Amino acid sequence: MQKLLGYVRRAVTDYNMIEDGDRIAVGVSGGKDSVAMLAALVKLRRIIEKDYTVVGITLDPGFSGEMGDYTVIEELCRELEVEYIVKRTQIGEIVFDIRNESNPCSLCARMRRGALHDAAKEAGCNKVALGHNYDDAVETFIMNLFNEGRVGCFSPVTYLSRKDITVIRPLIYAPENEIRKTVKRAQLPIVESKCPANHATARQKTKDFLYNLEKENKGVKNRIFGAMIRGNVSGWGESGD
Repeated sequence: MQKLLGYVRRAVTDYNMIEDGDRIAVGVSGGKDSVAMLAALVKLRRIIEKDYTVVGITLDPGFSGEMGDYTVIEELCRELEVEYIVKRTQIGEIVFDIRNESNPCSLCARMRRGALHDAAKEAGCNKVALGHNYDDAVETFIMNLFNEGRVGCFSPVTYLSRKDITVIRPLIYAPENEIRKTVKRAQLPIVESKCPANHATARQKTKDFLYNLEKENKGVKNRIFGAMIRGNVSGWGESGD
């Protein structure tokens, strides 16, 4: 956990993600990234001079019309002394059954984002923490470049004026492999996704492409990530570095 905490602390410091008095809603899907981020943000309070509150929020998509079981996440939050909220939704039914989307990930992501922002506001939070990691950032940059012909990525910090809420991404320096190892070593609980499109997405194809590219060109992901910062792509160059 110490190594992951180092990545999170660096991101939080570089991009001034957290201030005294913040009430941060952590979007906990149950996957490794969100669970690791939840634990890291709780532990980070002990080593940085910031007084903030963490709230765990899970949006149950209701895939296949079934409610998800998040008992293990509830137990983790109890151990971490974190308030935990589960919001039941019909997002899965709308995306896959009613709309029968050919590209379900885009609509699902938009609906989940909106629902999470609303849930965060209802819980009195002024910030939302999302679990996008280092690999996600590089993949998003490549997907935007190859699929849409534009240079862009999600931002480390984004203020949403319509919702009056700030989105932060504390895992942006953390490689996916390090997160996976941390979750295993710390024995953090995981809730497997029941999404029908799991492992068959455009992101997975990009992940596979970058994996093969990295094997042929060692360090290519680091160079892409560095170029994003040096080029100030989507605010990535606005850190204290």
